[in-house]
Amino acid sequence: MSFEQHINAFAKLSCFMMQFSENGNKNNMCASNENLNELFFERFEKAIRRSEQLNPWFTAQSTRMAISGIADMATREKLELWVRTFPTEKPVNMPLTIAVIMAGNLPLVGFHDFISVLFSGHRFLGKMSSKDTVLLPLLAEVLIQIEPKYKDFIQLTADKISGFDAVIATGSNNSARYFEYYFGKHPNIIRKNRNSIAVLTGTETPEMLENLAHDIYAYFGLGCRNVSKIFLPKNFDITKILPHFEAYANIVQHNKYANNYDYNSTIFSMNRVQHLDNGFMLFREAKELSSPISVMHYDFYNSNEEILEWISFYNNELQCIVGQTGFIENEIPFGKAQFPELTDYADNLNVPEFLFKLNF
Repeated sequence: MSFEQHINAFAKLSCFMMQFSENGNKNNMCASNENLNELFFERFEKAIRRSEQLNPWFTAQSTRMAISGIADMATREKLELWVRTFPTEKPVNMPLTIAVIMAGNLPLVGFHDFISVLFSGHRFLGKMSSKDTVLLPLLAEVLIQIEPKYKDFIQLTADKISGFDAVIATGSNNSARYFEYYFGKHPNIIRKNRNSIAVLTGTETPEMLENLAHDIYAYFGLGCRNVSKIFLPKNFDITKILPHFEAYANIVQHNKYANNYDYNSTIFSMNRVQHLDNGFMLFREAKELSSPISVMHYDFYNSNEEILEWISFYNNELQCIVGQTGFIENEIPFGKAQFPELTDYADNLNVPEFLFKLNF
């Protein structure tokens, strides 16, 4: 298939998905939607509800947020810009079968690998997480309805996989060791744990801090793009930023999140760990980068040079740096961490480049 065929298909898929975004409504704004809606609209709404039943972390709000991000990512305009970044060399011996081991921490978290494999002309062999088995298979059905040629290029399974030429695997540091052992003989991309930070200067506006709250609390903090640690200027009073997080106070009404909050609160109290509690999150001054669900680590820096040195040292453990400091390269504006573009590659690993070069 040509890039134009891929773009046409995924642009139609994007338009269909927009109906299920956070602010979406059933409509026929795309010419293709009328037919697709007859076949899939009710099934998709049911799939959103079913996902939450199978995995309580996948609330309807979280799933619709993920759908919003994907639909916005895969518009025709953005797809056309994306393919211009692909290698210009002509690959041979197409296609290969690419096994993709998907994580299950967020809804549809494997979509970027899905679209990358298909645009590269390879076959997608997806090993689904047991935590996320509903949405991607249905999206694949919609895509095949739009472009039947994809039928021979998409296979999704929850079972053991075999017969692949290369591997893309995402998981924890522990699972990464397993992946390296079993898939090390194949060309591979293996992603490990990563975390995101926010760097404040003390000059942030209320709007910026309210947007930061989204970077922290979206998806209950389960994603690698969620801020798990905040850096503050020396002597900054952290309590000044806490009122700007109040819009997410109801997060503690979610049973699984509340269990984590209660557990960590108890552990901190029993061990006399000094911390702040805003009623739905615990704030602890700590050097560690990664923090448990419902806990936010914070630390102080004395100079721009100090924070830049820290970032350089922990570069391989960072996914996103959120802030508007003006002195940090590639920082993401507040509120944008959960809305990556097609060229925002996880772990800074260029997946299309890897896929296209497999045939040389």
